[in-house]
Amino acid sequence: MKMVTLPGGETVPALGQGTWKMAERRDRRAAEIAALRVGIDLGLTLIDTAEMYAVGEAVVGVRDAVFIVSKAYPQNASRDRLRRACEASLKRLATDRIDLYLLHWRGAVPLAETAEAMERLKASGQIRHWGVSNLDAADMDELIAAGGAACVTDQILYNLTRRGPEHDLLPWLAERGIAAMAYSPVEQGRLVRDDRLSEVAARRGVTPAQVALTWTLRRDEVIAIPKAGTVEHVRDNRAAADLVLDADDLAALDAAFPPPRAPRPLEML
Repeated sequence: MKMVTLPGGETVPALGQGTWKMAERRDRRAAEIAALRVGIDLGLTLIDTAEMYAVGEAVVGVRDAVFIVSKAYPQNASRDRLRRACEASLKRLATDRIDLYLLHWRGAVPLAETAEAMERLKASGQIRHWGVSNLDAADMDELIAAGGAACVTDQILYNLTRRGPEHDLLPWLAERGIAAMAYSPVEQGRLVRDDRLSEVAARRGVTPAQVALTWTLRRDEVIAIPKAGTVEHVRDNRAAADLVLDADDLAALDAAFPPPRAPRPLEML
């Protein structure tokens, strides 16, 4: 498994598991928990969750083997409220610490106050690392200037159809050794049905989804967190981590999904 190094030297899998809305529907809960557990067994030990969805059951008995990422809503990012939000997440996850705690997106709370609150949680041992989500390069400049030099990642929307971050944000992060975490790397499943991927996928004997995921993983600083609700889907995602796209593949994808030639606003889903 390819690994990504966080600031400070800790390494995490480049391919993790997203959990948006997983384990919330009773009729799907058992299958989705099973999928997460198989993913952990296959080395997909970075698990992304948030305030509005919980996956604590999936890590029972294997907590020390996984790297849990969780997030706080922007309205909870103040000095007073961030600790309470974190404690609620810890209780929901049935754990004593969160490995990486993110500001979900920027809100009205000043970044300096959020950075200070994150550092307090880190000092108390409730979180091990902290980062942000959905911040563009200008926001990141502001964060660092506001005392946020300990930020280890920026979680962003990045895939073949959302290449805007390549123009300025990804180079900014790579220059500073800050990891980028790509959510929706298969565009919430829409890339599975995109005919522009079919030729490359057929040539390599893989699925369009695997091509899209492998493409996202090609950059050294990028972690991808696709969601998979079945064991079969998890196994397909894991296989994508072993696929290497050659120069012809990448050229074909660039032609079908052109890289940005000018700055673009950071997109969100």
